[in-house]
Amino acid sequence: MAERKIAASLQETPAFDYVTPENKAFVVAFDDAMEARGYSAGGAIGNGYCWGHHMLIYSKVGVTSKKVTARVYLQENGIVLRLFFSGIDKHRAKLEAIPEHIKSVFLKGFGDCNHCHNEKDGACQFRKSYTLHNVLIEKCNGNTFWFRNPSLSLLPDYLALYDTFYPLRESGGQK
Repeated sequence: MAERKIAASLQETPAFDYVTPENKAFVVAFDDAMEARGYSAGGAIGNGYCWGHHMLIYSKVGVTSKKVTARVYLQENGIVLRLFFSGIDKHRAKLEAIPEHIKSVFLKGFGDCNHCHNEKDGACQFRKSYTLHNVLIEKCNGNTFWFRNPSLSLLPDYLALYDTFYPLRESGGQK
């Protein structure tokens, strides 16, 4: 199974010694949960490029078009769980009721759109615009929905949020 490859890589490869045991435990648990949902990083931990030393990239298993739904960035100072969402207004009622530690990534602050040079004809292809609590929020898609140093104890909350946008089918796996 892919998650065992991830677990073995994290535990046995010296290149991952900078990742704390707590963060390794989170990555393995998240990977296991994603596999159960029908999403995978392919059992591989790749180059992190500008986001960190390494990263895991999750997409749906068994489809030709690999839409990324989550990433985990492994950085020197911790890890980042990044979730990819569209159609946020469609889930407004649920998002307005979720716990603050989850809702915070949707509110003002990190990732706010500054209407940079990508404005073309009044629209930016990288902007996420949505409304929560009657406030229009605009985020830059490059910096959205990041959970810095996610906690293993909060994994059920992150997964509940993920399942809001990628619902589980009754037969198991995501739609």
